[in-house]
Amino acid sequence: MKTNCWRECKLGDVIEIKHGYAFQGEYFSTAGSHIVLTPGNFYDEGGFKHKTDKEKWYTGPIPSDYVLKQGDLIIAMTEQAEGLLGSSALIPRSGIYLHNQRLGLVQVRDENKADRRFLYYLFNSKSVRQQIRASASGTKVRHTAPARIADVNVSIPPIPLQRRIADILSAYDDLIENNQRRIKILEEMARSLYREWFVNFRFPGHEKVPLVASPLGNIPQGWEVKTVAESFEISGGGTPSRREPSYWGVGTIQWFAPSDLTAVGTMFVDDSPEHITELGLGESSARLFPAYSVMMTSRATIGAIAINTHEACTNQGFITSLPNERVPLYFLFHWLTENVPQFERLASGATFKEISRGVFKTIEFLHPSAPLVRRFESQVEPMAKQMLALQRQIQNLRRTRGLLLPRLLSGQVNLTTN
Repeated sequence: MKTNCWRECKLGDVIEIKHGYAFQGEYFSTAGSHIVLTPGNFYDEGGFKHKTDKEKWYTGPIPSDYVLKQGDLIIAMTEQAEGLLGSSALIPRSGIYLHNQRLGLVQVRDENKADRRFLYYLFNSKSVRQQIRASASGTKVRHTAPARIADVNVSIPPIPLQRRIADILSAYDDLIENNQRRIKILEEMARSLYREWFVNFRFPGHEKVPLVASPLGNIPQGWEVKTVAESFEISGGGTPSRREPSYWGVGTIQWFAPSDLTAVGTMFVDDSPEHITELGLGESSARLFPAYSVMMTSRATIGAIAINTHEACTNQGFITSLPNERVPLYFLFHWLTENVPQFERLASGATFKEISRGVFKTIEFLHPSAPLVRRFESQVEPMAKQMLALQRQIQNLRRTRGLLLPRLLSGQVNLTTN
């Protein structure tokens, strides 16, 4: 239970927030020495999110005051995506990350009175997040400001207790980060193997296989070029009417929107945030597809890819590919991942870019020899299963930390500080 050693105050009593810099779009690139952070570099529940291939690198002049250091605490002040406003993160590495005007750098007024790691968890608590979100204004894009965040009401214990709480919660974060590193290594191993065998054609025994001409250029003899339509089935999606409660409500059928994939950024998805009913499925163009299909967003954000672990359906912003014996699951997943730039080039549209199913079906698909594909699948499948196990461990750790965080920050857990 919280004791009288906790003090009620405003966030502005212990911190101040520095606005980020307006980095110029003309200097954004796909490579460089520094990465401009955006609210997209946060998880909804808080924490730093690596965007891998989608980072915004910067090649222009860089004011040194806006280069972040390891351990710096930053907060998202713009609702770039649903749920991100007010989320905070600790910078994992010095000298590479820049914070733009959509982010605020949290600066502690007195290190002897406020612990930065404790403040990180405080910012991501329900009470503080609700107050920050309530302070935002704007019609199209909601935004808050340092002065409004400074006016948020908080309850803060003495510094030894702050550090004890931060130690407990950061132990969970350390385990999560370790699992994320292991997943990244496994992802890179699988992707490198795919590229080595099926892009660079340096597969086992390639020295004995001559290259022959094809519509895709020179390919190993015995390999075939067909269209997507000739290689595997695809499925589209739809959205049941939001005006009909019986289509949603107590639905049990997983239904994905593109933001569900971009928000998590994982190879597998176990569940969707929203579910529809059998009636909603039947009364819409949504189509059920089996577990362990490959979903890919096909409009606006093109090429967010994930494997569903349960039977599911999507809205109309997807192309879902169904694996088969000739084009098995992980070979198909990596082919899609490798060819996202091609899908983006083939997209069209005035309001937002989209690659249609009709265009997608005409894409040329390279079929290696069946024994080589099976060999690839047998090597990658154990890696994928390990990634899924690690991902589920992360979900459990986050769930446990999420339950513990409000109890610690409300003083419900009695902690000794000696």
